[in-house]
Amino acid sequence: MPYFSRLTDIVTCNLTSVLKEADDPRQVLDDIVREMREGVAGAQRSAATAARNLEKVEMEIAEQKSQVGMWLEQAKKSLAAKDDQQARQSLMRKKEVEALIAGLLQQRESAVATRDHLQTTLNALRARLTDAERRLQGFPADDDSATTAKQPSAAPAADEWAEVDQELAALRKELGQG
Repeated sequence: MPYFSRLTDIVTCNLTSVLKEADDPRQVLDDIVREMREGVAGAQRSAATAARNLEKVEMEIAEQKSQVGMWLEQAKKSLAAKDDQQARQSLMRKKEVEALIAGLLQQRESAVATRDHLQTTLNALRARLTDAERRLQGFPADDDSATTAKQPSAAPAADEWAEVDQELAALRKELGQG
């Protein structure tokens, strides 16, 4: 039986309440962990896609900015050759590219917001999964659930450990231990 219809359901769920109401809390928790792992995998794919989309928009912006420079240089060359008409056309193209860049910058803002939102959701999902896996380890193992318990957990990434180490150093300093 699926417990979550959306990823936000995983983030907002109250495992204690769900387990208290369950006839077989071990089995329910085993199922929940399996669903959470699937949710984390999907969220990882979505976050990676959002990051790639942002990179593409940023590359397009950089390419278009180089076009602005190219059209400006073309206008200068045309003026030096006393060809005002060609200079105007080059400056018109430059303005068109600048308008395109303005639209791309808005897309970039949206892509950044999407990437940040998905990464935050992914981090929250990982935290919930870690909590559920800790609870699962507290149950005695039975043959059916051994497979789930052996699957890899959502281990903290190196950057998460670095953040924890920085926070630990700040706490030591606050307590006069460092």
